[in-house]
Amino acid sequence: MRPKVTIRAALEEPRLLGGVLAGPTWFAWRVILIAAMGEPLHSDEKIIFKELTGRDAEPLERVDELWAVVGRRGGKTRAAATLAAYLAGFCDYSEALSLGERGLVLFVAQNQRAAAVAFGYAVGIFRSVPALEELIERETADTLALRNGIDLEVRAASFRGLRGVTAVAVIADEAAFWAVEGSVNPDSEILNAVRPSLATTRGPLLVISSPHARRGEVWTTYRRHYGTSGDPRVLVLQAASTTMNSSLPQSVVDRAIERDPAAASAEYLAQFRVDLEPFVSREVAEAAVDPGVFERPYMSDVLYHAFVDPSGGSHDSMTVGIAHAEKRTLVLDAVREFKPPFSPEAVVTEIADLLKRYHLSAVTGDRYGGEWPREVFTRHGVAHRISEHTRSEIYQNLLPELNSRNVALLDNQRLLTQLCGLERRTSRGGRDMIDHGPGSHDDLINSAAGALLLALPTTARDIDLGNLISVDAGPYEKLTHGLYVGWDQPRW
Repeated sequence: MRPKVTIRAALEEPRLLGGVLAGPTWFAWRVILIAAMGEPLHSDEKIIFKELTGRDAEPLERVDELWAVVGRRGGKTRAAATLAAYLAGFCDYSEALSLGERGLVLFVAQNQRAAAVAFGYAVGIFRSVPALEELIERETADTLALRNGIDLEVRAASFRGLRGVTAVAVIADEAAFWAVEGSVNPDSEILNAVRPSLATTRGPLLVISSPHARRGEVWTTYRRHYGTSGDPRVLVLQAASTTMNSSLPQSVVDRAIERDPAAASAEYLAQFRVDLEPFVSREVAEAAVDPGVFERPYMSDVLYHAFVDPSGGSHDSMTVGIAHAEKRTLVLDAVREFKPPFSPEAVVTEIADLLKRYHLSAVTGDRYGGEWPREVFTRHGVAHRISEHTRSEIYQNLLPELNSRNVALLDNQRLLTQLCGLERRTSRGGRDMIDHGPGSHDDLINSAAGALLLALPTTARDIDLGNLISVDAGPYEKLTHGLYVGWDQPRW
């Protein structure tokens, strides 16, 4: 990579990028971008650089990676788009690209819609700067092709979809909220997939994110490389929203802190949250899986339990889980997930058919949707009952069984991913809450956990025989099955 103009000159020249990050509001970002490109800083800039990075001096060489841990509304996306425009429009990669090969500036986020935000900023910069606009050869919804052989492109964060390209820069947006270890598409694998694409061009990896929990690649990189002990070629900055964007009203931050100090400290003060931790370890979750078992057949001498997580069909999945107890083990027999969009009536029909295959005439669910789940299930001859437990309580009650290895899950990767993605959060009142992380889902594990918990009676009062019995069981059979089948002795 050979710059045609220094980034300092580009940011100062009104005919280039001088109007993009102009004024005192963007001073801190200009300092960081100049330092990241290996250019020297002025004396006043060195002060803010040390404040942001914990390092005594700028690197004086282009960094391989720039990690910006900055609060929301701190200008991360616009600054990243400005650097992308500079790298795509004002740098020469002819020596690094083969004949006919095109270099990519990749905008990567958890999904393409999120990645398109930074991409849209970059396109706006190209359209507003005449020297850059004349480079535009073709524009589509997710690609801006330039006449100099560089393409700006939007892609979802998938380690499989990011391999085999030649990139001149990669912008990774809100990486602290990507899936972490335990997922089928963890943040570590995504970043490992893009790093080789930058090897020949010497382009930077720019990771911009508000902080979240103390896990994942953003936390790991911050812990290893922030401050003087970090790798000189990996530059990490941490800054509150108002530090990077002085135009953000302090009153906005103050109100957020008053509402929820833990969340606001991450979102606006750029502090990693100490009130979050994984619900269950990957090792415990994997130990519960029966490899190669995707569904278990109905057995006539078993009492089954069903739990449903309803959905209106527009946004969230609708799921159902079926489970039973086998001695001291809680066994998951079947799970179904119906992804939106779908017809709720049609999905309930399929779920009712599945329940009847396991001789179940009732299902338990949460309080979603008011009366409609009860009404639509009743039309199919299935009683719908409201769970006495919240989903957080369901997870909390299931955890001892998981840790004791008393749970047998199905070989379902999505189920396992959702289980590993659950977070334990401590509320302001000191109460633990368990839920999925930002941008994640728990529809499938909620139904599975609910069914498994129903298979674990702790007192006779907790048993709802109407939900446990088989459709064709007689009164005596119902009672004896409800108390004894599948257990060495009663647990009450």
